[in-house]
Amino acid sequence: MSANFDEVIDRVGTHSSKWDTMEAKYGVSPKNGIAMWVADMDFRAPQVVQDALAGALKHGVHGYFGDDSEYRAALVSWMKRRHQWDVQPDWIVNATGLGNALSLCIRSFSEPGEGIIVFSPVYHAFARIINTTDRRIVESELAQRDGRYYMDLDALAASLTGSEKMIIFCSPHNPGGRVWSPDELRQLADFCEQYDLILVSDEVHNDLVYKGYQHHVLARAVPSICHRLVTLVATTKTFNLAGCMIGSMVVSDHALRNRLAHVAAATAGGRSFNRIGMLMCTAAWQGGDAWLDELIDYLCENKRIFEDGVEKIPGLRAMQIEATYLCWVDFTNTGMDREEFTRRVEQVAQIAVNHGNTFGAGGDTFLRFNIACRRQLVIEAVNRLTRAFSDLQ
Repeated sequence: MSANFDEVIDRVGTHSSKWDTMEAKYGVSPKNGIAMWVADMDFRAPQVVQDALAGALKHGVHGYFGDDSEYRAALVSWMKRRHQWDVQPDWIVNATGLGNALSLCIRSFSEPGEGIIVFSPVYHAFARIINTTDRRIVESELAQRDGRYYMDLDALAASLTGSEKMIIFCSPHNPGGRVWSPDELRQLADFCEQYDLILVSDEVHNDLVYKGYQHHVLARAVPSICHRLVTLVATTKTFNLAGCMIGSMVVSDHALRNRLAHVAAATAGGRSFNRIGMLMCTAAWQGGDAWLDELIDYLCENKRIFEDGVEKIPGLRAMQIEATYLCWVDFTNTGMDREEFTRRVEQVAQIAVNHGNTFGAGGDTFLRFNIACRRQLVIEAVNRLTRAFSDLQ
């Protein structure tokens, strides 16, 4: 049965971060506003996930669980058939979401005060987690060429003090939508070897890649780096299961994995995540292929409509994303300051979006738009933006 991504689903009053908190945060009412900020989708999960939940409810006993072997097997199978990556079940260390996983990595491989490198602008939670674990954030601003982001490793090398211990890498990149090439991944791996850095590759968006592009799992592209590599994976973005709060760290190196597992064992009494979420994620990896293929086709058209529409508005430029459902729009050429173009988007167009400055250096002139919603809302958002900036035409 085909998925209906055009279905109208009212998320207001469902404890949705995206819809139920946007008025308090942005002054945009869910009654007439459009939520295009939080990175989840307004789509139902695949039917196999709903069936797994129904089975758990029918059984009716929701006690402690002690067997995640089916989840591990599902992860292994998915990575093999979708990414040609051979993972062993015992390489997997589980966590209550990838935010928790990042915190575990930081606490496992660095000490308070030491530097953690990110390539900014980048997913804003990286900075929050680094700061709250009392480490020092080191921003390496991405260079822009021909509307794409590139790492500037020479500039990063020149800025190092010797106290840096880790790089947190976003692949594919959020918010720029870059799919990194094998050559870029090899250069990054060589950099980590040269400066003795642990590399944490957050690959949560690895399945949301558009036709003409291919995600390269870092561990597979550069296997020689695996003695200092942790790969983060989850179903949450792929299948809209962020509420499950489940993520996994894949670490092939025994010593590295033992250090990580030791810190992880001190959290939640050693239990890594909840049983209901585990059942949902397992079902998605086992039987969500067709749903995902349909989703990519749907998002591809949403992306075309949004990016083409934005490009027709004088002063606005949409970075042509290669992956994710998060569009990154630059307002530099409007001649407006950040407060003014943001006011027009939120108060005139009534669209709630993520502010670019929260993504770190290089993000001040940008806003991030989530296009993982029914198509009519994408079309309406473009129309509203066109009207909000009509004086520039």
